[in-house]
Amino acid sequence: MMPSIKPSAHRNRVRLSRLAIIVAALFTATESAHVQSQAQAPLIDILQAELRRNLDTLKTAQNPAYFIGYTVHDSRLTRLAASDGALLRSDESQTRAASVEVRVGDYTFDNTHPLKGDGNVGPRTTRVNLTLTDTEAPIRLELWRGTDRAYRQAAEALTRARSNAAAKIQDEKPAPDFSREEPQVHLDAPTAYTLDTAAWEDRLRRLSEPFSEDPLIFRSDVSLSVEATNRYYTNSEGSRIATGELFCRIMIQAATKAADGMELPLYSSFFSRTVDGLPSESALLAEVRSMVALLARLRDAPIVDPFSGPAILSGRAAGVFFHEIFGHRVEGHRQRSADDAQTFAKRVGQSVLPTFLSVVFDPTRRVRGTTELHGFNQFDDEGVKARPVTVVDKGILQTFLLGRAPLQRFPQSNGHGRAQAGYVPVSRQSNLMVEANKTVSADRLIEMLKEEARRQGKPFGLLFDNIEGGFTFTGRSTPNAFNVLPNVVYRVYADGRPMELVRGVDLIGTPLAAFAKILAASDVVDVFNGLCGAESGSVPVSASSPSLLVSEVEVQKKAQSQETLPILPAPEPKRRS
Repeated sequence: MMPSIKPSAHRNRVRLSRLAIIVAALFTATESAHVQSQAQAPLIDILQAELRRNLDTLKTAQNPAYFIGYTVHDSRLTRLAASDGALLRSDESQTRAASVEVRVGDYTFDNTHPLKGDGNVGPRTTRVNLTLTDTEAPIRLELWRGTDRAYRQAAEALTRARSNAAAKIQDEKPAPDFSREEPQVHLDAPTAYTLDTAAWEDRLRRLSEPFSEDPLIFRSDVSLSVEATNRYYTNSEGSRIATGELFCRIMIQAATKAADGMELPLYSSFFSRTVDGLPSESALLAEVRSMVALLARLRDAPIVDPFSGPAILSGRAAGVFFHEIFGHRVEGHRQRSADDAQTFAKRVGQSVLPTFLSVVFDPTRRVRGTTELHGFNQFDDEGVKARPVTVVDKGILQTFLLGRAPLQRFPQSNGHGRAQAGYVPVSRQSNLMVEANKTVSADRLIEMLKEEARRQGKPFGLLFDNIEGGFTFTGRSTPNAFNVLPNVVYRVYADGRPMELVRGVDLIGTPLAAFAKILAASDVVDVFNGLCGAESGSVPVSASSPSLLVSEVEVQKKAQSQETLPILPAPEPKRRS
């Protein structure tokens, strides 16, 4: 099972000018050289010194280590939340932890070699907590302990891998276990932020209060999270990287319940890389009131029975659709696993999508249109410089997303080895962008949906307007299917009646069948920012796409609670004087 974009990050309407991005980039380029030796050198130098000391010993061990990498994540996080006009939480934390990676063997065959028929090799990183200051002695002590533990695990894993290779059927020309990459040196100044906590607490109270006006909204809150994460990476090949990222997000979420017990959630999030880039209070209040009204309509909306027919996926829905059923299947490490279905492993150079569609993964893009992208990064979590990758060009599969676990035909990383702090990096998605070279207007796409419904003899098609997330299966032992979770769906009637809001459906299917049924794309692109959870933890991603017309989708009934509406009446709301 591959859990993916989580419902904790959804609709994104943050606006940021392209000019502001360019100016910021020029400022960084001219100023960073001055601050790097003052701000970044102490911790990087401590990491490098302890790494060299440990490697000098381990490279002469019975099973020599040939590679060591240290990653430190230094994070400060502020979280505020309010519900029904009252404060729920207000806290701040700071953590600093190191991930230690030790590789035993050589670039061709090492302790990470996939085990066939016996499950995974297991973790190859060890996580240790570090002091919050750059005090050399305690930092080196923890790194020494973590490196010793990581080496022991790696040596045991290498023994298992060699035994497995001797006993199992092996590929005729296996790819190396680790790619050789050019060392990178890049030292940015640390990222930090200031926040008027009291003012934001008051703002969240005011924003959350309108939910209390509807007693049938049973859960609601408005939250703000601001996190500055400074990442320090060094390895035995000579890479020394220090980067900082600031993530600011407002999350609005609420849920109601229909008379038949079905829970109906809505989510809306706003992402920016600066606190000042978040929407104004008036814009957020308008979003809250719109959500209150939509929840009331959803309670009374009819349920859609299981259905197979034409549909439009809005830009956000189409983005999640591609993230789930395409993006995970072009992650390179899955092509190395004998337990994975490897949907596209033999399809390079072949048609996998309509000729008017291309798919690019670009972690170097900060914005698409005027919307900031959550999956931006300068270097991946294996120290490789991020770069754009055209995976599909005009319908033809070109390559895969690659970390430092190479494939036979693709021996180098393309900057997509990613992981949450403390996890093992594997090839993961970044900023997925579906691009169409032939488009129609949004109105024309609706008319094409009606025409397709009439052609198929269907009374209506479906419009998936908003989405809360999804998941997929890619292993051979389970059906290769996906489940995308829409929360705002409309019937679009073929006879011209007004669109009708409906509820209670999940979008399901299998990947190859789904791609073959894409008929057209709109000329408007929308973005879904979120967190993708998989083997290497949760990583920030975005998925953007034009709206897509699909000739056939299948929907099933959504899981439903059996609890009735409350028996007791709700308390009377306090009257304002």
